[in-house]
Amino acid sequence: MWTLLAIFFLQFADKSGSNVVCLSPMAQQMRVERGIEIDSLDYAVSPIYLDSLGRLGAKVLHTSRWMNGATVEASDEVMHVIEKCGFVDTIYLTRTDAGSFGKGSVSLRKREVIEYPKNQQIFGGSRWQEGKEAKGGQLAQLNLLPLHQAGYKGQGIRIGIADSGFYNADSLESLPKDQWLGYADFTDEEKDIFSPTSNHGSLCLSAIMAQSVDYEGAAREAEYYLFRTEESSTESPKEIDNWVAAIEMADSLGLHIVSTSLGYRTFDDEQFDFAYADMDGKSSRGAQAATIAVSKGMLLVVAMGNDGNKTWHYLSTPSDADNILSVGAVDVAGKIAEFSSYGPSADGRVKPEVCAMGSGTLLIDPSTNEVTNGNGTSFACPLIAGMAACVWSALPDATNMEIRERIIRSADRYSQPHEQYGYGIPNAWQAYRMQWSTNLQPIIRVSTAQKIFINGQIYIQKKGIIYDLLGNKIE
Repeated sequence: MWTLLAIFFLQFADKSGSNVVCLSPMAQQMRVERGIEIDSLDYAVSPIYLDSLGRLGAKVLHTSRWMNGATVEASDEVMHVIEKCGFVDTIYLTRTDAGSFGKGSVSLRKREVIEYPKNQQIFGGSRWQEGKEAKGGQLAQLNLLPLHQAGYKGQGIRIGIADSGFYNADSLESLPKDQWLGYADFTDEEKDIFSPTSNHGSLCLSAIMAQSVDYEGAAREAEYYLFRTEESSTESPKEIDNWVAAIEMADSLGLHIVSTSLGYRTFDDEQFDFAYADMDGKSSRGAQAATIAVSKGMLLVVAMGNDGNKTWHYLSTPSDADNILSVGAVDVAGKIAEFSSYGPSADGRVKPEVCAMGSGTLLIDPSTNEVTNGNGTSFACPLIAGMAACVWSALPDATNMEIRERIIRSADRYSQPHEQYGYGIPNAWQAYRMQWSTNLQPIIRVSTAQKIFINGQIYIQKKGIIYDLLGNKIE
C-alpha cells in the first residue's frame, strides 16, 4: 500500500553518544582568536538517534546541532511510532504534502515568478560616474569606493550566500571561480543549483562579487560559498530548517559573513503562517539560529522583505533576529523604496538596521553576462554584506559585533532611526575610520518601553517622558 509522506522537524531530548565537534580546523582557529569557547552546540546530534530513525523508516534530510534535531520525511504510520520514542522531545510539522498526522493535506502551489524590470534608466554603473544623478552608483552611495581605492575589497573574508538557486553562475566570466570555496544544496530540488530553476542567487551574488569592464561588485576579492536553501515549487517552514542547516555549515567552515536574501512569514499551508507578534527575534527557528550564529562570531546580513506597500507591511524572519544587520531598500537618490518592509521588530528593536540601493540595483544578468537592474531588498542585502566584508578586511582584528556597530553608527539617520530607513544609509569609509572604544554604549533596546512614532521616526515613551533611541530626552 502506497503511503503519503510529510516532512517534520524532530527535536531530541539530548545528544546521547555524540562526541564529534562539527568545526573545521579553520573554524576552531577562529574561535581561539575570538575567545569563543566550544560548547554543547558545537557537537553533532546523537548518531544513536539518527540510526534509530532510519531503522524505523524515516528518511533523515538534514540535522541541526544548534536546535538539536533532524528534518525527516516520514509517513503517518512511521510518525505515530516515532512520537512514542523517548529520545524525541518535540515534533514540528514543517510541510504537509499529505497525510493525517498534521492538520490535513494541502495542494502546494508554485511560487509567483518575479520579473525584474529591464526598462529602467541605469544610473552610472555600479560605480559613481560624474554627471549622473543624485548620490551616484550603489557603491558610491555607501561611500565604499575610498575603501576599494585603499586596497580593501574583502580579501581575507569568507562569505556565504544563502539563496534559492544560482542559474548559470558557474559559467559566468564575471564570477571567477578561483574565489569560490564550494557550494551545497539543502533543498528537495532534483536539478543542480546552477539549473534554470532560479536565477535569484546569481543576481544577488553578482552584486557582491562580479567583476567586468562595466561592473564591480561590493567585495570583489572576498571568497564565497554558495548555499541553496529555498525550494522553488513550495513555500513551507521546511525551508527555514534548510536555512538553519546552511548557517550551521557556514559556522563549521569558518565563514565570516552570510548574506541572506530570503524571508518567511506566509506559507502555502496557512496553518504555518507567522503573526507580527512572532517577529520578535526568538519565535522562529531561523531567528534563533541567527542569534546563535552571531554568538559564534559570524555576521549575518538579511533582507527585510518587499511588503512595504502591502496590507501586511512588516518584516519577515530571519530579519527579525537580534544582533544581525537587516537591510531595507532605497533608490539612487537615497529615498526609501515603497516596497521596502517596515520595522520595528515585535519586541521593539529598530528594523531595518540599515539601507542600501535596492531600487534599480545594478546586477549581472546570468543569461547574458551583461549589466541589468532589479528591485528588491534582496539586492540591497548583498551590498551591505560586501561593505561589511571590506570594512572587516581593513580591520581584521575586529569582532563581528564591532563591524556591525561601526556600520550602524556610520549611518546617516543614526541619531533618529525610522520605521523604514532604520538607522539609514551607512558610510563605509566612516565605519572604517571611526574612533573605536570598547566603552561605547551599545545601541539600546526599547522592548521595555512604549514605542511611538512622530513624523515617521521611532521614539520611546516611559513614564510620560519621550526619548530618542540613544536615550536623549526630547523636550
